Amino acid sequence: MQVDVTTIGFTQSSAADFFGRLRQAGVKRVMDIRLHNTSQLAGFAKAGDLPYFLKELCGADYVHQPLLAPTEDILTAFKKDKGDWNTMRHRFMSLMAERRIESRLEPAMFAGSCLLCSEALPHQCHRQLVCDYLNGKWSGALSVRHL
Repeated sequence: MQVDVTTIGFTQSSAADFFGRLRQAGVKRVMDIRLHNTSQLAGFAKAGDLPYFLKELCGADYVHQPLLAPTEDILTAFKKDKGDWNTMRHRFMSLMAERRIESRLEPAMFAGSCLLCSEALPHQCHRQLVCDYLNGKWSGALSVRHL
């Protein structure tokens, strides 16, 4: 059985576009996989406001899941120190294996969910790596669509 899951980033997006995409996709829960979800740079996607906006505008729930976020040192090496994507990928995949996320979560938890991160596109974002890792462990159980 496959579970439909979506992913989304909020940067380079207006609030109207962001919430519109979630609503149109029928998202029931946003799973915030950012390590830092309270930054003033997050605008409408700050953890203090996001649950309200999601419920009111999309009828969706909110959950913060830092288990699926990179550590501070991995983020710093990639973002602030302009690190290499392949190094970031390897370090984060190793971290997920060390955390054994595949045994701490189950595919059904992702049904109707949308993984949230900041990056506008998924190709160099850890939300794509989370999906790749879990699909590798769960025999392709997640059918992933990027919004």
